[in-house]
Amino acid sequence: MPKITSYHKGDMLFETKAGNHTILSDVPPSPEWGGKDRAPTPPEYFIVSLSSCIAAFIVQYADKVGINTQDMSVDVNFDKENKPAHLKNISVVINLPHAELKGREKAIQRVCEQCTVHETISRLEHIDVSVKDKNT
Repeated sequence: MPKITSYHKGDMLFETKAGNHTILSDVPPSPEWGGKDRAPTPPEYFIVSLSSCIAAFIVQYADKVGINTQDMSVDVNFDKENKPAHLKNISVVINLPHAELKGREKAIQRVCEQCTVHETISRLEHIDVSVKDKNT
């Protein structure tokens, strides 16, 4: 099973190892959180994963059926709610400025819904959490 690990690097900066890659995350630069805007926030990375996953699935599909993906972009808009903190109103807009879809819009929507991140979000029922200290 793959493992991704985040390390506390001081104040509110975190370094995450994912395979051979390292990314930084910070929290909002607010009095409540004390971040310094040095990197995206964890919720922004969550949206990044959705956007890039959808983009990859679209390109894979488009290559098979001959849809031009040059200059394609995937915009994901969202709102953040507090108490409890969560994201809501997530919407995706796929921009294919050089493509002629010829009625394949619904197929592209289905492809987006099949991306791993979208599938996970729609099926997620529970996340197991355990806590360990120096004695466990």
